[in-house]
Amino acid sequence: MAKQVFEGVKVCDLAWVGAGPQVARELALHGATVVRVESHRRPDTLRLISPFKDFQRGINRSASGCVFNTQKYSISLDYSKPTGQEVVRRLIMWADIVTDSMTPGSLAKWGLDCESVVKFKPDIIYYSTCQMGQQGPLSKFGGYGAFGAAYSGYCEILGYPDRSPLPLYNNYSDFVAPWYLTIAVIGALLYRRKTGKGMYIDQSQMEAGVTMLTPFVLDYSVNGRIAGRIGNHDPYMCPHNAYRCGGDDRWVVIAVRTDEEWLALCKVIGEPNWTQDEKFATFLARKDNEDELDHLIADWTKDYPPEQAMATLQAAGVPAGAMLTSGEGIVNDPQAKHTKAFRWLNHKEIGPMLYNSPSYHLSNTPAHIWKAAPCLGEDNEYVYREILGYSDDEIADLLIEGVITTEADLPCA
Repeated sequence: MAKQVFEGVKVCDLAWVGAGPQVARELALHGATVVRVESHRRPDTLRLISPFKDFQRGINRSASGCVFNTQKYSISLDYSKPTGQEVVRRLIMWADIVTDSMTPGSLAKWGLDCESVVKFKPDIIYYSTCQMGQQGPLSKFGGYGAFGAAYSGYCEILGYPDRSPLPLYNNYSDFVAPWYLTIAVIGALLYRRKTGKGMYIDQSQMEAGVTMLTPFVLDYSVNGRIAGRIGNHDPYMCPHNAYRCGGDDRWVVIAVRTDEEWLALCKVIGEPNWTQDEKFATFLARKDNEDELDHLIADWTKDYPPEQAMATLQAAGVPAGAMLTSGEGIVNDPQAKHTKAFRWLNHKEIGPMLYNSPSYHLSNTPAHIWKAAPCLGEDNEYVYREILGYSDDEIADLLIEGVITTEADLPCA
């Protein structure tokens, strides 16, 4: 097997929940050795979030907790204790990169913030990713990506004009920020290779999320127009909506950008009389009568399965896509299978489980995915002995002191 692009890179992963751990996961999937530091006394939130295997809650049974931490090693450690902080410092001395996704100041109280770390590890690459960044009047703003998405402006533009705003179905900024941060970490690694110097990377997840709304920001800056809720419609396309198809809750999305695509759509649906009506003759006319147009198009799509509607429209040059479900659609989709978008890995407690692969493929060094996400503390023996060099007696002392946590330390135990 070809050497992986991040092979030899070592990561002390102190981040938790979503955004921070994703970056370390990408490094791990391409060869980096990532040691995730966790505690039974305060488990990562994602370990407590559904779905759980067989619908049974458990610290190691969350699929959400797994998919963010593929190919990592996990140690259990209480670094609120002084001895625990010494263990982390020892791990940082081994590492090239330290990750942090906590509210600013959280690691500083234990002497594990970047300012403290560079004093004993000057060439460290240290990244922090949080809601608002490390500085400024809102830097202490804590919480999850749902809050960041709301503050970024997403919720205000989601939904229908006559209804309340909608929250996103997920913590959207958590799925935008990691890719900016991954590129920044790669830049820091290249910089250190050239100069021998480390780097501190301070990311605001909210600002990363805002970049996906750039057209709305520009529209406000040049026209003073504030974007609002327009349902499934689009200001520059018509028709643009999700249309009910044959089957139980099956849908197809159609997005027409040009007059040529509009004429192609009319031809596909058989050019009924209403397609010749003046109120649909131009883009502006179609926008003025958009609700009526949606009903007329849905009267055609309802007779076809979404996959057939999609294929027929695409063949005619009309942009369309079937709305797939998570199971029968996405996981079993022939394209996803061809690109190996999901891999089966055997988790120690959950058993066989699907893990998503990177959505990009490196031609010479594709991701080598071989290790399921770890149970909490699963790799204690390997990391404490082989990586950190602790003796059996020293490990026993750490256990006795409660520095190495166990299942007995779980809040529900």
